[in-house]
Amino acid sequence: MNLRHEIEKLAFELYERDGRIPGRDMEHWLEAERIVNLRYGVSFDDKSAGSRKSTAKAPDKKTASKWSKPSARR
Repeated sequence: MNLRHEIEKLAFELYERDGRIPGRDMEHWLEAERIVNLRYGVSFDDKSAGSRKSTAKAPDKKTASKWSKPSARR
């Protein structure tokens, strides 16, 4: 499993845990990214925070909209 996929999965779990409230996709994504980075020992100190970039991209609009809309299948 790659990091982006793991972050996406965890962000969706956080979204569901928080009651599927729309509009909080970036909050869930950043929290999931932080958790996954900690899980794999990726750390960012103050000196390098500006020069390092995350290994995963923020969710695209299609993915973000998936989190913001209730699923008819469930």
